[in-house]
Amino acid sequence: MFSYFKSNYKNLGIIWLGMLFLASVFLFGYTGCKNGSFGAADTLELNSFSEPGFPFISTSMDARKLGTHFPDDNIAARTLALTLGDSAYVCFDTDLLRWSVAWTGKFLPMVLMAQISYKDFFNKNNQIPTVTGNPAIATGSYPGWTTGKPDFTGRIAASGTKTQPLWKAMPAEKGRWSGVFVYGNKAVLHYTVGNAEVYEMPGSEKFSDQTVFTRAFRISNVKNDLYLTAAEVVNGNSGATKGGVAYVYHGSGKDSVTAIGVLGKGHSMLTPEVTADRYLTVRVASDKKPEASLAIWKGPASQLAAFEKWCVKTRINLPEFRKGGAAHWGEAAVTKGKLAPDTAAFVTDQLALPLPNRWKRNVRVADIAFFGNGRAAAVTFEGDVWTIEGINRDLQDIKWRRFASGLHEPMSVEVIRDTIYVFGREGIVRLHDLNKDGEADFYENFSNVMEQSPESREWAADMVYAPDKSFYIAKGGSLDNGPGMTDKAGKGFRAGSQQNGTVLRISPDGKQFEVIATGFRGPYLGIHPEKGILTATDQQGNFVPSSPIFWIKKGDYYGVEPTMHRKDNPEVAPPLTWIPHSVDRSSLGQAWITGNKMGPLNGSLIHFSFGRPGLFRVLIDSSSRVIQGGVAVIHADYPAPTSKGAINPADGQLYIAGFNLWGSSSNGISALLRLRYTGKPSYMPNEFRAVKQGIVLGFDTELDDKNAVDLSNFDVKRWNYQRTEEYGSGHFKTNGSSGEETMTVAASYLSADRKKILLLVPDMTEIMQMDVAYRLKAKDGKKMHDSFWFTVNNMSELNAKDFGFQHVDLALLAVKKQEEPAEAEKEEAVSAARGKALFQKMACSGCHSEGLKTDGMYGPPFQHLYKSERHFEDGTTAIADEKYIRESILTPGKKIVKGYNEEMPSFVGILSDSDIESVTLFIKSLK
Repeated sequence: MFSYFKSNYKNLGIIWLGMLFLASVFLFGYTGCKNGSFGAADTLELNSFSEPGFPFISTSMDARKLGTHFPDDNIAARTLALTLGDSAYVCFDTDLLRWSVAWTGKFLPMVLMAQISYKDFFNKNNQIPTVTGNPAIATGSYPGWTTGKPDFTGRIAASGTKTQPLWKAMPAEKGRWSGVFVYGNKAVLHYTVGNAEVYEMPGSEKFSDQTVFTRAFRISNVKNDLYLTAAEVVNGNSGATKGGVAYVYHGSGKDSVTAIGVLGKGHSMLTPEVTADRYLTVRVASDKKPEASLAIWKGPASQLAAFEKWCVKTRINLPEFRKGGAAHWGEAAVTKGKLAPDTAAFVTDQLALPLPNRWKRNVRVADIAFFGNGRAAAVTFEGDVWTIEGINRDLQDIKWRRFASGLHEPMSVEVIRDTIYVFGREGIVRLHDLNKDGEADFYENFSNVMEQSPESREWAADMVYAPDKSFYIAKGGSLDNGPGMTDKAGKGFRAGSQQNGTVLRISPDGKQFEVIATGFRGPYLGIHPEKGILTATDQQGNFVPSSPIFWIKKGDYYGVEPTMHRKDNPEVAPPLTWIPHSVDRSSLGQAWITGNKMGPLNGSLIHFSFGRPGLFRVLIDSSSRVIQGGVAVIHADYPAPTSKGAINPADGQLYIAGFNLWGSSSNGISALLRLRYTGKPSYMPNEFRAVKQGIVLGFDTELDDKNAVDLSNFDVKRWNYQRTEEYGSGHFKTNGSSGEETMTVAASYLSADRKKILLLVPDMTEIMQMDVAYRLKAKDGKKMHDSFWFTVNNMSELNAKDFGFQHVDLALLAVKKQEEPAEAEKEEAVSAARGKALFQKMACSGCHSEGLKTDGMYGPPFQHLYKSERHFEDGTTAIADEKYIRESILTPGKKIVKGYNEEMPSFVGILSDSDIESVTLFIKSLK
């Protein structure tokens, strides 16, 4: 709430971060210290994001401003940044199979979202990496390899301009990335060019004080000559070829040179060439021996002869990397879990995270999947994969082993036939442990057919595995609150790729894709593992009035115009249900409860809330012509945001992963939980129907008969949202005016089995949001005070006997409809205390602190806000007085404070005048 008030506040520093980390350890389950012990000395110290000894990280790279003699069309969304040794590095563009840039000096700045928040847990001010060292070699955004002749034309957008590249891999028949082998501190790249199979080991060497970049190749099945573009020199003076060396002079007086040379003596398959005094290329002959090496160097022209001699006497061979290399991480880290007391039907046990660990590595768990025997694989936002053993009833000996690293902001993992698949921004990676030492040796590109731009919010958001052996993936929309690498595409959005904000189906072999649905802002998925039912959520924001859950159908469009990617003006498909902002302002994944070990939840669809955080049970009314649903809270302890989860086949329980970074009401950093069924009674709703005569709501338990028919125990409200380009939406009545409608309950009936209630409600109609608050009592005396939120897309006729209701008097509907509406309840008096309560109820506390806290908050703190001067993006200023506060609550997008994005919905129709006065008094009190 109140993003309109945002202004630049400095971080509170490392001391505050240390305190926050400790607090999260003690209070929120960001634990994992061996034997349950923890403290400042062994929890705060983290090593750098990029680990010494591991050869690569996956990243994006902006190399458009390297200098005078380098190409300016050099940007890559999917690259491997390789550490070559002796302060030498290279980025290999896996989409175009090219060396985008090689340099010396410092490694890349750690500024991607996962990197910048690695130690500074709530820092979202990410950028795209640029070279901060000394650039040596570069190529433009065109294929690094071609058949028949070189190709320097670059990637051109569908519009015919170069302002918006096509963010996708080159056609597989021309060249395809296959993956990377990890062999000690070396990386061996594997790809195909036409029919040829290429293995390449990048490296670096020295002659005199000069750094030379090397490329050792093993190339087979060369049917036609291949061409490698090794370097581009812009504004070169002249070029030539001499023996096994080709070079281009540049700089004033030809004082600098960029050269490529074949290593070793004898007849090689590689022939260096120069084109247009600009491009250094290599022809690969079709009839030569399969192994050869190449050197690339930039330096003073006076050293060219020395480089030529060094090339002749140097030879590099590839090791036997295909059998796997030595392990990097060794023994497992051991943690103890924490069992929740059996105080309810469903409780959450905590699987302690391996923190601290001997690698001083952060662990923010994004997703979990299971092997057939109950062993698990967890993926972290850092790009690591951990395998987990010892997941049993008491959780006292949990073994975490590092299995893989270097992935690009992955948030999904699946285990298929005991093989791990991870979806990150590089695509779907299949991991292979070649020598069975418990660590991955080959990171196979299972699929990179999906497009991926470098826009930071175009997340590789979710991946699920379907019964037909295909995968479904969800790609985030390219939101306009990242570094802005592409053109604007509508309010709140950048152009990104042509697949941002979509759901795609990836074929079982990973080589084909199919667009299933478009028009999302930030989708996350769920799939029934047996029936193949596909669901999705989206994130409230521009074009998305509140959080929805969708039942996905092929060809549907879900309402976000900048991610429509269609020109046929499709209708907007309605959601299964909307969820109010105050209930769940940030939705993530879904999971189906399969098996028979979760009691009342067996067969249920579970919805994960990041913002609340917590889980919801989704109830589906399949009797209507248009499918519709609703949600009920699964009450339990959720010490950190809940993102995704999976059923463990060994115990049948739901395991939940999540980490914090964006706005959540939880301050916990990360947790791995088990939602465990205890066998105690459940009091949740388990069934509902929206009919023309009212609402049927079923429960897991028998109800007290007198309490169930008392009309004073029910409050029913309804409202619509407005879908616009603005962020979120206020609440609106059926006549279009602002506000919510309080509905009359004409009668309440209890079914014969005492588990269902029928509420007769006059004037039922299709509506985007309904809220039934109930104050019931179970037969065993348990109080059941809760709410159920749902959407009415269509209504059928009530057949009361089908639900076990007897003697239902439908005439009461007409009587109540004719009666004068009851006088509205007197509003509570205006006060700062009431404003504070609204601050909590409306989920404002998830984005704003009532003190000075800024970490983890989308908006500034409220302390000292009143009467402060605000500076806006349009250059104007204002004082935060009563008028300003009211305007910012009702029209938050009217003015945006400089340096911030629009991230607050309007509270029109939600907060009354006296509500706003109370909130203002609360803000004024925070001096």
